[in-house]
Amino acid sequence: MATPKRPLSPFMIGPYYRPQLTSMMSIAHRATGVILALGSLVLAAWLVAASENAMIYDGFRGLLASLPGKVALFAFSASLVYHFLNGIRHLFWDAGHGFSIPKAYASGYAVLALSVVITAVLWWCGLGGMA
Repeated sequence: MATPKRPLSPFMIGPYYRPQLTSMMSIAHRATGVILALGSLVLAAWLVAASENAMIYDGFRGLLASLPGKVALFAFSASLVYHFLNGIRHLFWDAGHGFSIPKAYASGYAVLALSVVITAVLWWCGLGGMA
């Protein structure tokens, strides 16, 4: 009796496996890691510009104050918050807690909700909400 040829790993989301919260959050965790790596390069360039040349620093300020710059800063900060919270979730998993399906989904939704709330609070404070 022959078995159908199919992948042995659920990385083939779509034709063989339905997207699930845990798989989508795993992909998002990797994507936010890439965003943080790229953003850290921009942060390092900004710090070098701040210490070296006032004209280049003013150029960075103008770029980051523009709409595309604010979108990039928002993406960086949202990625940082999500990656941090999801990393804490993974630390609990590493300790052997939260592996049941209901707990995995509850912690996933908690990470998503807290990411939105904390990012919103950071931006509200950063844009002068507490002034």
